[in-house]
Amino acid sequence: MKNNNGNDKLYIVLISVHGLIRANNLELGRDADTGGQSLYVVELARALAARDDVARVDLLTRLVEDPKVASDYSRPEEKLSPKANLIRLRCGPRRYLRKEVLWPYLDEFIDHALQHTRSIGQVPDFIHGHYADAGLVAARLAGLLGAPMIFTGHSLGREKQRQLLNKGVKKEKLESQYNLGQRIEAEEIALGTAAMIVASTHQEVEEQYAKYDNYHPSRMEVIPPGVDISRYRPPEKDEEPPEIASELARFLQEPEKPMILALSRADERKNITTLVRAYGESPELQKKANLVIVAGNRDDIAEMEKGARTVLKELLLLIDKYDLYGKVAYPKHHSSDDVPALYRLAARTHGVFVNPALTEPFGLTLIEAAASGLPIVATNDGGPNEIVANCQNGILIDPYDSQDIANALSKALADKKQWRHWSQQGYEGSHRHYSWEGHAMTYLEKISGFREHQYRAYFVPEGKTRLVSLDRIGFTAIDNALFGDEAALKRLMAYLEQNARHIGMGLATGRTLESTLDFLKRYNLPTPDILVTSVGSEIHYAHQDKRIVEDNAWRRNLDYRWKPKALRKVINECPGIKLAPESEQREHKITYTIDPEKAPSVREIKRHLRRHDLHAKAILSEKTNLDLLPIRCSKGLAIRYLSIKWGIPLDQILVIGDSGNDEEMLQGSTLGVVVANHSPELDKLRDKPRIYFTEKSYADGIVEGIEYYNFLDKIRIPND
Repeated sequence: MKNNNGNDKLYIVLISVHGLIRANNLELGRDADTGGQSLYVVELARALAARDDVARVDLLTRLVEDPKVASDYSRPEEKLSPKANLIRLRCGPRRYLRKEVLWPYLDEFIDHALQHTRSIGQVPDFIHGHYADAGLVAARLAGLLGAPMIFTGHSLGREKQRQLLNKGVKKEKLESQYNLGQRIEAEEIALGTAAMIVASTHQEVEEQYAKYDNYHPSRMEVIPPGVDISRYRPPEKDEEPPEIASELARFLQEPEKPMILALSRADERKNITTLVRAYGESPELQKKANLVIVAGNRDDIAEMEKGARTVLKELLLLIDKYDLYGKVAYPKHHSSDDVPALYRLAARTHGVFVNPALTEPFGLTLIEAAASGLPIVATNDGGPNEIVANCQNGILIDPYDSQDIANALSKALADKKQWRHWSQQGYEGSHRHYSWEGHAMTYLEKISGFREHQYRAYFVPEGKTRLVSLDRIGFTAIDNALFGDEAALKRLMAYLEQNARHIGMGLATGRTLESTLDFLKRYNLPTPDILVTSVGSEIHYAHQDKRIVEDNAWRRNLDYRWKPKALRKVINECPGIKLAPESEQREHKITYTIDPEKAPSVREIKRHLRRHDLHAKAILSEKTNLDLLPIRCSKGLAIRYLSIKWGIPLDQILVIGDSGNDEEMLQGSTLGVVVANHSPELDKLRDKPRIYFTEKSYADGIVEGIEYYNFLDKIRIPND
């Protein structure tokens, strides 16, 4: 079977938006956003690209221009391997941002990803989103390009929510600090869109993903994460101590004692303070071994982000409380090259690696330790469960029980014969179960069934139309934007007749095609080049011979997971919801009238559909009208589809809106205009550099917006 590029070799796009990613010397543990996921996506890209059946792999991440981080992260492109590329795209402010505040800027990331895809000239065979933010991006891209989507959650919002609530964190703080509601909804969208979800363990599938409305195990595959095993090995006899050993010796009175090694971010979920407490409360353990905690890199704890600062301060207070000076090492700096050496050093002392995290979906450090011949003590959760089951190289513990941690560490250090057995088992098991070569092979075997598609994006438009020659186009909503002031409408039409014959014109409306054409006829308005109608569910073109022709490729695209008969049946189970007249129904839009007193909320309706493995956007307007639309449908997505198809850059597309259902159309890289008579829900967009709020209303506002961007001449694009 040939792919969309005319050959049998694959083009794969991986997406990991947040954190800091580069080809070498990854700053793992720098903060909460630079953990195992960063390493995983880089190594996955390299492993896939190393295969003969893969032509190209692009890893898309965020471009950062910030003097507080290395200049590497401002390079638009970097080679990971001969066939793997790291592509950095603009997304929001230039400065480095934590993942929780990136949500408002993801539309921009999507638009730049589309631009990158078009510059490559190929539609990816697969798009794989990593974590909730990239899952949302991948869902949108897959829908626009017609490529199958793969999703890996890495860590899940509902699990984090559970842990924080158990710790007594108030619900208000969950939203203000972590944006967990937005994150969980993004995960639901990703799960509802993905052709396949990749999990690292069966526990992750059965206990964590099972908490989601879009939990459908038939689409979930367990593929244990790979590790670059070549970097890790047991220590050789008479091997010289690594450089990092002298750094640790600064802290330790007896550096030759067995080492209890912990390696993680300074993150509350990693639970290293409970480990210190377990060590501090066990004189036996202090006598047997040193504790070495490598918790990322730091220059000044006071200048670190709040989460890391809190953890490290507590760690230092505990060391002082238990008077552990000379027994605990906590170096300020290490490089990625020091990590293999740390494992070997711990193994050389007949020590043990410990991962006491509250939850651990992957456990890459455990596999690295095993490949280094270092036995493990790890949390009884997720990845560690299956790693220990596969490798038979250690003990599982309750991460909330400091005494259990201390007992397990004492046991691991006490029996030399058992230690040697675990060391050998871990080395052999890690090579057998967790090599990147095996991971990539299994990965491609699992996704190979998703290469047939009803729709694929094409970059060369078909048919004879003036759209091929246009370099810009303007779209406007009808009600309360184009229409609302007849005198202003006449002024707008005269203005366009005089100045804008060379630009394309489009309408983007919730009205049906018939209603839109009736409106144009009633006010003697020319038919625009493009009609996006029924809330983006239909696209039509006006040909020079006055025919109105539908875009059938867009219609096929919207068929993805669209089951109107099943949707109607399930919605009929809900009280207070009644099917609207037949004249309101379309092929890709089901309209209902609802009784707000009796009907469930939109959120409850979505949950009801998802649990039946039905997927639709539910849009409520005027409190009594409910539209169900395909998950790939919206006015904003339709405009981006048109940008791809006709090769008109998004920053040369003007969009004019007035209400909340125009929000997606206005965001991202398009040139947005909000007329003065807009609905209040759009006021939250005022700080966006590419959304202009006019002083004039209705069609006069459209003229003002056109002139603000100088859209009829050399377009003025505001600085981001």
